[in-house]
This record gives sequence, structure tokens and C-alpha cells, in this order.
Amino acid sequence: MKTSDAPKNSTIKVDYLARVEGEGSLYVKIKKGQVTDARLKIFEPPRFFEAFLRGRTWKEPPDITARICGICPVAYQMSSCHAIEDAFGVKISPEIRELRRLLYCGEWIESHVLHVYMLHAPDFLGYQDVIALSKDHPEAAQRGLRMKKIGNDIVTLLGGREIHPINVRVGGFYKIPAKKRFAELLENLKWARDAAVETVRWAATLPMPDFEQDYTFVALRHAEEYGMNEGRLVSNKGLDIDIHQYNHTFFEKHVAHSNALQSVMEDGSNYFVGPLARFNLNFDRLSPLAREIAREVGYEPPVTNPFRSIVVRSIETLYAFDEAIRIIEADVFPEQAAVEVRPRAGTGYGCTEAPRGILFHRYKFDERGTILDAQIVPPTSQNQSTIERDLRNFVPRNLDLSDEELTWKCEQAIRNYDPCISCATHFLKLDIERES
Repeated sequence: MKTSDAPKNSTIKVDYLARVEGEGSLYVKIKKGQVTDARLKIFEPPRFFEAFLRGRTWKEPPDITARICGICPVAYQMSSCHAIEDAFGVKISPEIRELRRLLYCGEWIESHVLHVYMLHAPDFLGYQDVIALSKDHPEAAQRGLRMKKIGNDIVTLLGGREIHPINVRVGGFYKIPAKKRFAELLENLKWARDAAVETVRWAATLPMPDFEQDYTFVALRHAEEYGMNEGRLVSNKGLDIDIHQYNHTFFEKHVAHSNALQSVMEDGSNYFVGPLARFNLNFDRLSPLAREIAREVGYEPPVTNPFRSIVVRSIETLYAFDEAIRIIEADVFPEQAAVEVRPRAGTGYGCTEAPRGILFHRYKFDERGTILDAQIVPPTSQNQSTIERDLRNFVPRNLDLSDEELTWKCEQAIRNYDPCISCATHFLKLDIERES
């Protein structure tokens, strides 16, 4: 049914958006050919992690916050550890820092590969899910599964298990695995690096809607490496601040249609975090191989079409495999699994790059290291306002589609961001209302 044949008022309902994490709904209202409203209605209940961190000891946040997400627990552990170490003046060794970066590579790999092959590629190829896709593209599906497992293997080795790692602590790790176990990963990592090259080339062939937009991209930028563990917060519009200034620049607001707070900049404008932001702001920090393959498929900054994020995620996956190999081959391991930590009163800040974008933590402690206050700002809540803006701009270009086809396109547009609703609440039921 085309728009011209549609009733004056029509509503399309999809109980749950497939292939995203968590639950929520989208409401789109069309009147006289114009989108008059577009809302992400996050109805998943708040989870109160910030509230029940209060009164806990400084040792607990890495394990507690990891439970916020089963896909990116390392991101929560790293931002948590960094914030606590900042409050207590702890300086970890370069060797511990490298192993944390290796652990983070594992999480980027497993999350990005899951998204590219299992969650988003079916949209571009016209399949309902990866099961249907795998029947016609078995080699691609098998490649994706094997690559994801290798990311899981890195997290298991350093984190102690695949989901909600248990080997991470403030100051370092509880235990450092034997060197030979890292060496055993190398052969698979080198295969996966080649597979990641093929993934970039494959993703670049997917049909992309034309949807260039003007974004304020925000990401960490480090002086020497691709933003992941540390850096200053920068944007393509002139922002360049230390993470301690986060709350002077970014603000959370409550909107009536969502249980998740939405983040905006101090002037009330929205911004975009995640792979596309990192790529545009840190292209020169990618490894030589990742830059070479990106250029081969025609990807250099600026990339401003959110549908092209599937290719950018593939490029970041290649980088993560390359970086993991570099760290292991450097053969530099700490003499001790962790440095000494002495609690003190103070406030600490941590910000790292989760697969979906910057993840900010702030903790206030008393002199015994008891948490007095906590703030956690996940990537999806920072992107929600931009997702809504994208939908308001995207739908008018596709009004000639039937409601069913338009629903599919809206879901695909939302999956560009790989949203994690469970992280943010703290979707998809889709309503489209048309009025003549």
C-alpha cells in the first residue's frame, strides 16, 4: 500500500524492534506529507545502577557496572577503573595499560562483528535475520561467527570469562595469564585480520541509501593512538576538552516519552558518538593497514552517511585485530598483576570508547573509599536525540513507501547506531501515524 492509497490516519505497530539490545518503541507522526513528531519511547524500566552504587566500597564498581551490559561489560569496567584510579591518584604501569587495551580490542571485535554480520547486514540484503541470510551467504555467516569467537577468546583469556569478566580490578588485574596462552592466540588473530580485510571489502559492496547529514561528532582523541582507553574529548566543530570538563559541556535531560535520559551539549544541540565519530576524528590514528583498506574501498573522512557506519565498524574491527596482534607480539607483560591502591576522599572521572561510543563515569568518595555519588552516561543515551533527528529527516524522503516498507527502513536507520536500550535505561514497538 503506497502513501497515496493509505487512510488519512494510519498506525503501524511493531511490538519489538528486532536486532537491537533492550526494549522500547518508536512513534512517528506524518501529517500532510511532513513528519511532525518522531520519538524514541524507551519504556524499559530504569535500573538504578547509579543509586545502588552509593554506599559501596571502591573495589565494587568494576564488577557491578559490568552487569549493565552483556555485550560491552569491558567498557564499563574500564571507565569505572579509570574514574576510581583518577580519584585516588593511582598510576598503572604501561604494561598493565597495554593489556587493558588488548582486552578492549577483544570487546570491540566481538561487539562489532555481532553487529555487522548478525544484526545489520540482513537489513541491507533484504533478510529478516542472519539465519535467513546464512542460507544464501553461508561463507559470510561462518566468517562472522569465527571472527566473533576470536574476540570472545581474548576477553576470556584476560577477563576470566566471556560474559561479565571477573579478572579486572582497580589498579590492574587479579591475575596475568601465562605468556604462552597469548602466543596461542596469534595464529587465529592473523587469520582473523585477513578475514577482517575481506569483511571491509564485503561491507563496502552493500547497497547504501543516500542520506548525508550534518553531525557534531564527539570522540576521544589520543596523541599517539586510535581513541579507545584514553584521550581528550574532541569534536569536528571545535570542541577540545579534558574529560574532567565533561559535565560543563554535556548535560542530561529528561523527556516525557522516555525512561532514559537524553544527553545534549551545553547549547541544547545533539551530538553523535560511536564508530563514525571516531573514524572521522581519528582516521590518522588507525593502523597503516586499516587506513590502506579504508582508502581502497573509498572511505576517508568525512563520512556523514550513518548507513555507512557498517563499513566503518568493519574498518574498526580490522584495526582491533591489528592492534591485538601488535600488543601480543610486543611481548611486554607486567611484573605484577596490579599496582597498589590506597583510597582517599575525592572525585574521579573516567571516559573510554565503548563499541558504541564514549562511556563516561564519575565517582565521589569519602576518605575510606566509600562511594558518595555516582554518574554513568552510556553511549546510547548520548545518541538518542540524534537518532530522533535522523528519523525526522529520513522519513520524508521515503513517504512513497508502504507502511510496511517504511517501518523496515526506520528500523534499519535505528540500527545504524547499534543502540543498547538496556544500557540507556536506565525498541521495538513502532507506531507510524499518518494524517492528510
